[in-house]
Amino acid sequence: MIAKVEKKAEKKMKEVVSGVAQELKTIRTGRARPSLVENIKADNYGTMTPLNQMANITAPEPDLLVIEPWDKNVIENIERAILTSDLGLTPNSDGEVIRINIPSLTEERRKEMVDLVHEKAEEARISIRNIRREANEELEELEDKSKISEDNLHRGLDNIQELTDDYIEKINEHVEKKEEEIMTV
Repeated sequence: MIAKVEKKAEKKMKEVVSGVAQELKTIRTGRARPSLVENIKADNYGTMTPLNQMANITAPEPDLLVIEPWDKNVIENIERAILTSDLGLTPNSDGEVIRINIPSLTEERRKEMVDLVHEKAEEARISIRNIRREANEELEELEDKSKISEDNLHRGLDNIQELTDDYIEKINEHVEKKEEEIMTV
């Protein structure tokens, strides 16, 4: 029973870490990367669709993104979606492809981006701690119902704490890597 609670908690923690890793990919670093825009959703014949499902996105130069829609009829929708995103990018279209110049970040903007990374990371850490709390409550409930012994309860609580520490460390590693990317000029 303890293993079941631990596995469930670990699965949820993995999802949180993978979610924060995906979110951090979308934060601008001053260098053109397809991941910057690939999850922006644009209208594709009435359905909001991520750009990576509507177009080929490449970064041929460190400061340029090129978006080549498979269907040229949705170029205006893609441009509009990029303009309304909170990335502050301006797309240029020639009717065939969309080019986005990625301006280099000022020192002040880099610090704002790092603060944003820390906010996202703290939200993820809170989620991990909430998962720990739920798992601990489940274990305590099992002990109250005499389904596990007090020794097993403490062993399970220790294991859940180890999982929590491991996954918070993984979040911290993602944050350090992203912070380094942002601050590199």
